[in-house]
Amino acid sequence: MAKRSRKQGRRRDAGRAPEALPALSSLIDLPAPGELSPSEAQRAEFEAERDRLASQEGVDPSEVELACVVRLDRGFPAVLGEKSVTRCEFSAALTKGSDNSNVAVGDWVVARHPAGHDMGLLCKILTRESDVARWKGGSRGKKQTLAANVDTVLVVQPLGAREVFFERVVRSAVIARDCGVEVSVVLTKADRVSEEELARDIDLIHEAIGSSVHVVVMAAAPEDGADVAALERVALEHGARWGEDGARSLVPEGECAIVLGESGAGKSTMLNALLGHEALETGAVRDSDDAGRHTTVARRMVSLPGAGIVVDEPGLRSLPLVGHERGLAKVFPEIADAALDCRFRDCTHTHEPGCEVRRRFEAGEYSQVRFDAYVALAAEMRESATSLDPDVVL
Repeated sequence: MAKRSRKQGRRRDAGRAPEALPALSSLIDLPAPGELSPSEAQRAEFEAERDRLASQEGVDPSEVELACVVRLDRGFPAVLGEKSVTRCEFSAALTKGSDNSNVAVGDWVVARHPAGHDMGLLCKILTRESDVARWKGGSRGKKQTLAANVDTVLVVQPLGAREVFFERVVRSAVIARDCGVEVSVVLTKADRVSEEELARDIDLIHEAIGSSVHVVVMAAAPEDGADVAALERVALEHGARWGEDGARSLVPEGECAIVLGESGAGKSTMLNALLGHEALETGAVRDSDDAGRHTTVARRMVSLPGAGIVVDEPGLRSLPLVGHERGLAKVFPEIADAALDCRFRDCTHTHEPGCEVRRRFEAGEYSQVRFDAYVALAAEMRESATSLDPDVVL
């Protein structure tokens, strides 16, 4: 009986969670009404649901609005409607037999604001135009949506302590392309590298994921005499953009991006620079491995002056690839095309006779960097597919 009481106590505490949430009046840099726009299909879906609620459940249509999730705190979404931001809880119809965690920043939703209620009700999540997701968990895991309805993924990677972690960049690009959005790369902390190292890292990224991918280089104020002007010149010579203006150009007004990167990569520092004030908490990194601790907790949108909207995401330690074969083919189209002509359908491109991928590589049709990345990520996805429980749906 005592154990049951403790459980009931935890449920009562959970019910009081909204009291611990940040007051909406304290939240700054959120998008303003009108900065975000649903698709025509989403608007039509909203209108159909509003009509259904009115005809089948007797809901006053004036209580229902089309809104976008702009922040998530402990499962209580803050949604932006036509006039203001309000906090919502999930309606009984939505929670019954469903997973609340499926809602994501960027989702367009049907929100109801019953008269006399302090919080709104999130009644339905509308069909997404894009869904940036990663695999979370082991063989019985599931896909976790990181952001919905975004136009691009900004992959943030720090420079300095080691050669740029291009494998993480390639992995992020595969996920982004699989989800149907564009990808760009932001290299932070350029003041910690030499001109030669910067040139090497920019070239490596372009070689790995394509010269058409936009790369931006950013540097903090140098403390050790780093020649920032020379670094900027090198970045421009190697096809990259520079600084805050370069980063803003990746997210023009009317578009939305999500920022992905490990803790300590400089995401919050970058966004603070773009916002023009210290709105987001930053933290130090360990000297031993250049890794950082989480400073971003809530997933939230921020509106960039003179640019679009960015979803700030907590640092992600891992980005497993499960079922992203389409994204792999989009990042490596020439290698995926060669794979169609391999003698064996399950060719690993390592030792099999009649491997067209290896033959074209040896003929010089693509580089060692691209060949190695493709083979490694394809192998990872084959392994993950065979390890999944049969009842797991991708």
